[in-house]
Amino acid sequence: MNDSKLWEFKTRQVVYGAIGAALYGVLSWLTNVVPLPAAGNITFRPAVAVLIFFGAAFGPWVGLIAGLVGNILGDAISGFGFWWHWDVGNGIMGLIPGLAMLMIRDYRKPRDISIAVGFGIVGILVGMLFASVMEKLTGGIDWATAIGGYWVPASIGNTIVTVILLPILMVAYQAVVSRRGR
Repeated sequence: MNDSKLWEFKTRQVVYGAIGAALYGVLSWLTNVVPLPAAGNITFRPAVAVLIFFGAAFGPWVGLIAGLVGNILGDAISGFGFWWHWDVGNGIMGLIPGLAMLMIRDYRKPRDISIAVGFGIVGILVGMLFASVMEKLTGGIDWATAIGGYWVPASIGNTIVTVILLPILMVAYQAVVSRRGR
């Protein structure tokens, strides 16, 4: 894939982004009742692997839409309210793995799975750092809480589910695509 296709923003990206957002929002809602040991409202979200997958499989715009809109949806139906910095942080978590599309050829190959997981982890670290720092700047919490109470638990939890579930999603996706002859 070339760089110009990577940043293409057409109907396909909007549709896949909406599908990803719906899945991420609803799946997040299902587990938003499971808090992680943290200072704030950090929850266990296996749905993050779905978000990372949508970015890696369909590109950075799809990942951004799925994370941003999906987090708004998940928080809204969970009764958490609107926290723009966490929504943007989740959008970043989806956008960065979308950059892996330039390097992925076969979603079953260990090399390509590792690339997607690596980009996913970078997306998690950057996205959750953005949200945590903004929580400090807008919410008045201290740095220890922002980093140790928000960023670290969110990053660890999201990384664990991504390392475990993203390869499964990628292999399943490749099997479907191979059957359809895409």
